Amino acid sequence: MDKHISSQFDAELGSVSTRVLELGGLVESQIRHAVYSLSQFNSEVADQVIATEAQVNSMEVEIDRDLSSIIARRQPTARDLRLLIAISKITANLERAGDESEKIARMVKSIITTGNARSLPSSELRIASDLASGLLRKALDAFARLDVTEAVSILKEDDLIDAEFDGFVRKLVTYMMEDPRTISASLDLLFVAKAIERIGDHAKNIAEFIIYVVKGADVRHIALADVESAVK
Repeated sequence: MDKHISSQFDAELGSVSTRVLELGGLVESQIRHAVYSLSQFNSEVADQVIATEAQVNSMEVEIDRDLSSIIARRQPTARDLRLLIAISKITANLERAGDESEKIARMVKSIITTGNARSLPSSELRIASDLASGLLRKALDAFARLDVTEAVSILKEDDLIDAEFDGFVRKLVTYMMEDPRTISASLDLLFVAKAIERIGDHAKNIAEFIIYVVKGADVRHIALADVESAVK
């Protein structure tokens, strides 16, 4: 590849990477608004989250189209090809994180309509949601810098979200055992908690693809100690 073509290719890679970060910012905003709609039981904000999903989906399609065009025209190899593959996977995970935000918003609207869950500890989900949205933000920052060290730290932090989720589920089970009338409302909040936990999972997935780009190692589904060995 001559210097002129190489510079064009670098510009295309930079452009599509920027689009991914823009998509990530949109999804971050969607998550924040979804959590706010839950904490305030605000139907209007929930509607905004739901409406944003169409924009998220559109951006995913546009990025995938650009990636297909770059691969067809440039036929990249080695790290450049890994980067394009990872961008496709990261985009998909961001779109799915947006889906989870939409689920939260739709559940909030259901709660508002039925009056369920207001007497249950919905505010306690804020800790897990802050962890999840913070993890996604770190994942996007790590992608912008292709920072492997930060990516590994994200994998470690995902365990904190899982622990919050498990603790919240135990608390909901206690409520349901003590008062069966809370079962329906508790299930509503359980779906919300699961959506938050899944957002953390998508941030973890993004971190794994960052490691794949930089190190060429597929660290999905392997123990954290083995991941740390792979990146040394």
